[in-house]
Amino acid sequence: MKLALPAFGRKRGEAQPKPAPMPVRIGYVGPSASRMLDFDQNLLWVIVLLLAFGLVMVYSATIAIPEDPRFARWTQFHFFWRDLAAVSLGLIGGWVVFQFPMKFWERWAPLIFLASLAMLAAVLVPFLGKGVNGSRRWIPLGVFNFQPSELVKLAIILYAANFMVRKQEVKQKFSKAFLPMAAALAVIGLLLLAEPDMGAFLVIASVAMVILYLGGVNGKLFAAGTVVLIGAFVLMIVFSPWRRDRIFAYLNPWAEDNSLGSAYQLAHALIAMGRGHIFGVGLGGSVEKLHYLPEPQTDFLLAIIGEELGFVGVLAVTLVFAWITKRAFDIGRQALASDRMFSSLVAQGVGVLIGGQAFINIGVNLGLLPTKGLTLPLLSYGGSATLMSLLALAILLRVDFENRVLMRGGQI
Repeated sequence: MKLALPAFGRKRGEAQPKPAPMPVRIGYVGPSASRMLDFDQNLLWVIVLLLAFGLVMVYSATIAIPEDPRFARWTQFHFFWRDLAAVSLGLIGGWVVFQFPMKFWERWAPLIFLASLAMLAAVLVPFLGKGVNGSRRWIPLGVFNFQPSELVKLAIILYAANFMVRKQEVKQKFSKAFLPMAAALAVIGLLLLAEPDMGAFLVIASVAMVILYLGGVNGKLFAAGTVVLIGAFVLMIVFSPWRRDRIFAYLNPWAEDNSLGSAYQLAHALIAMGRGHIFGVGLGGSVEKLHYLPEPQTDFLLAIIGEELGFVGVLAVTLVFAWITKRAFDIGRQALASDRMFSSLVAQGVGVLIGGQAFINIGVNLGLLPTKGLTLPLLSYGGSATLMSLLALAILLRVDFENRVLMRGGQI
């Protein structure tokens, strides 16, 4: 039996009015929903904090510089101010680079690559290039010396990504997909080994090969190319007495001849690491920076970090670089999901560049890898390296920015 409820405010039999439709807000998921950020603020803050930490450690590592008679005219802030200038220039340059869409970099990638090769060749010209300690790697620009090999590291990322986008239809063919890139790497290798700068060539070749692999090049060709590159590096070591001596010195740095010769820096870096223990001797308390470890602000800055901040400091630096590398690959995968292959390869290439250099530098400072002239990105003193690292990271942030625009339904 059904009960009829009374209809208050209307006559019996009159049709009940339809309720007014509730307003609908597209994309609204509740009062706690937040607007999607325009860029990855976490990544930006990590970069800024690394730069600030690097400035502090460069100052700490070089505070005793004026005590050396050779550098008596320099103040204890000499390297700090120069590093701050490089960081400032890199931040300004990064902001400018961020303004250009990825379509711009894709269009101009081949020309940027050719320009970087021209600068790399210019280093070898006597009246253009500048030699330091037997190497010709810099072009004097008045206020600072620019190192073209650092530009080539960024240029090869853009060029290799552009190359793989253009060669998608023939990426399984040796003559059209693999051989042209191998020829480009051969030219770079000849120019870098003439400086000489084997460390830079190792990084550039590794970045290019990873981008080829991620771009889908034939697996057998990739494996064959990797074997050829490894063989080439082995031959360079075998037929170069000073490189061979450095390898053997790395294997036994405590031998008397090695610790006073080729492995001198490595031996003192290991001493610094050993003094640091878990929490370090305290910021500013390093002994090795007192003219025992030569030029600690460059390749062996991590040894000073290890001595002053201990295992905790070294572990923190390692984890930060691992996070940056992972974040770069995540951004690359997001770009690939929206069919932007060039942006995807560039983002992952930047991750390989920053993470790979950090891995090698950390390995060298811990005595796990042979000594190479590679700085620790964003931390070590080095104007060209800092500048180009910041430009590369600015492009990575641009890829992430465009990912977010597309996810919001916008256009780029």
